[in-house]
Amino acid sequence: MSLTDAQWARIEPLLPDRTPRRGGRWRDHRQVIDAIAFKYRTGTPWTDLPDRFGSWKGVHNRLRTWAADGTWERVFTALLARADAEGDLDWVVAVDSTIVRAHQHAAGARPKGAPAGEPHDHALGRSRGGLTTKIHLAADGRCRPLAFVLTPGQSGDAPAFEQVMAAIRVPRPVGRPRTRPDAVLADKAYSSRAIRRHLRERRIAAVIPQPADQIANRRNKGTRGGRPPGFDREAYKQRNTVERCINKLKQWRGLATRYDKTATVYRAALHIAGILIWAAR
Repeated sequence: MSLTDAQWARIEPLLPDRTPRRGGRWRDHRQVIDAIAFKYRTGTPWTDLPDRFGSWKGVHNRLRTWAADGTWERVFTALLARADAEGDLDWVVAVDSTIVRAHQHAAGARPKGAPAGEPHDHALGRSRGGLTTKIHLAADGRCRPLAFVLTPGQSGDAPAFEQVMAAIRVPRPVGRPRTRPDAVLADKAYSSRAIRRHLRERRIAAVIPQPADQIANRRNKGTRGGRPPGFDREAYKQRNTVERCINKLKQWRGLATRYDKTATVYRAALHIAGILIWAAR
C-alpha cells in the first residue's frame, strides 16, 4: 500500500519544503502520505494507525493543515497539468455523482473554527437512511478524476453540474488554464435546457440522452416542440469511464464511507486518492 518510487518521484517536487515558516522540520512527507493513504484505504480509525507511521496526531494535523491551505488540491492540479502537457489527458469528459453513507462520527462538527470555504452544512444530508454525502465528479476518458464537488446526499445532480464544470481547471505552460473539454458525457439526470445551453455557449459537445418524459412533451407540442437535441449514441458508450473512476475511489474504504466531520478534509482525501491515481499513470 506504500507509494512506489515512481509515484513518489512525481509527487515529491510538488510538495512544500519540509521546513515550515514557524521553525522546526516536518516529518518525512512520504511517510505521512503513506499513513494517510493507509488510513483511507483501510478505513481504520486514526488512533489505530500502525506504529511504523509514528504519531497519528501529526499525520492528522498535516492532513487538516494542507486541506485548509489548499496544498492537496494544488498537487492534484499540478499532476493534471503535467499529464496534459505530455498529451496523456483525454478531454472527452464524463460527469456523474455517487452517494456515500456518512458514519455517525462524521456528525457534530463545531460551527466555530471551520476552515475557510467549509459549507455550513458540512455537505451532510439527512434522510431515512441516515447521514449521506454526494460526490459530484468529472473523469477523463481514461477513468481518472478531474474535479470533485461535495453536496448533501439529497441534492440533485443537475444543480451541481456547473460547479463541477467550473472546477475543471488545468494550467498550461503558456496562456490561460484549460477549462473546456471537447465533449461532456452524462446520463439522463443531466438532460435540462440549462445544462445544454451552458455547454452550447461554451462550444462543448453535449452527449446526453433525453428521458422519456421530455421526448413525449416535445412530441406533444408538435412543431412548437422544436428539433430533438443531437445525441451521439456511439460516443455515449464511453460514459462508463466516470463509473469506473467512482469504483476506483470506492476501493478506498475511508472514501466509500465518510468518517470526516468536515467536507474540507473529506474532499482533501478525495484529492489524495486522485493524486495517487495520476502519479501512477
